[in-house]
Amino acid sequence: MLTPETNSTETAPPLVLIVDDDPLMRLQLKRAMKQLGYRVAEATDGTQGLDLYLQLHPDLVVLDALMPVMDGFTCCTQLQALPSADRVEPDPVLMITALEDEASVDRAFAAGAADYVTKPIHWAVLNQRVRRLIRQAQLQQQQALLQQQLQEANFALQHLATTDSLTGLANRRRFDEYFAQEWRRMAREQQPLSLLLCDVDFFKLYNDTYGHQAGDSCLQEVAKALNRMMKRSSDLAARYGSEEFAVILSNTDESGALFIAEAICTSIRELKIAHSRSKIGEHVTLSLGVATIVPLMQASLELFFTAADAALYRAKAEGRDRYCIQSSASFSSWWS
Repeated sequence: MLTPETNSTETAPPLVLIVDDDPLMRLQLKRAMKQLGYRVAEATDGTQGLDLYLQLHPDLVVLDALMPVMDGFTCCTQLQALPSADRVEPDPVLMITALEDEASVDRAFAAGAADYVTKPIHWAVLNQRVRRLIRQAQLQQQQALLQQQLQEANFALQHLATTDSLTGLANRRRFDEYFAQEWRRMAREQQPLSLLLCDVDFFKLYNDTYGHQAGDSCLQEVAKALNRMMKRSSDLAARYGSEEFAVILSNTDESGALFIAEAICTSIRELKIAHSRSKIGEHVTLSLGVATIVPLMQASLELFFTAADAALYRAKAEGRDRYCIQSSASFSSWWS
């Protein structure tokens, strides 16, 4: 088993793996490949060929059909089943066979060969087919890379379109989409959905006192604290407005929602962000409105949002730095 000569250039020539038990044939194939400008690795049977393929991931495998230990048909079949690392599909196999009958050709293609040549080898034909297969493999890799880049770009655009640039939380658009999605899902599963609406207390006075840059920093810290409360992949914290935030808690009943609301209020207090003009203390605080319901398909999620908003209004009216809940019994009759 021989490994190819090392090449330190960033764009090394294509690598051809020759698998043949005949030393003279390997030598002839090696010379032909090097004349085409390709690097070469060699294996003497199918088992060695599989091992070397896994190590080197060649651009093309030139494979003899009839060999001891493991014949080319079996080797080709196993090559197609090997993991292909970052490649979208296994590298092409060019089968070399002394058999010209239709059954043998069909067997080569059934094993996964991309093409074949027969012995005695017509070297011009071999060279042309090798060039074509390597070029096809290179084009496939380029297309796969472009597709990956396109997917990454689309993901980045989607992230930008659904993320609040200041806080890194979901934005209003993402909130609306996810709220509707989870409403339908909880209605199908008949599980509770909880909504928390949050407002930074006296935020206008904070901005007037410390400036908008400090105000932005304050919102970022509040957002981080909210995001830390999101323990499950289905939990979503969003920036809903200027100093307004919203939290969606799927599969969360009233007691669970109140537990999270209390934890959020506590976490904001523990930030100890100075607010000298707050009318209820010396630090930034949060008011929350909570609503929980098992949704119905025919019911209005807008009315459910209104219920949480009413609870938030009551929390502000009762002195802020607290949460209030709108009991489901008080608003479920709105759509019954």
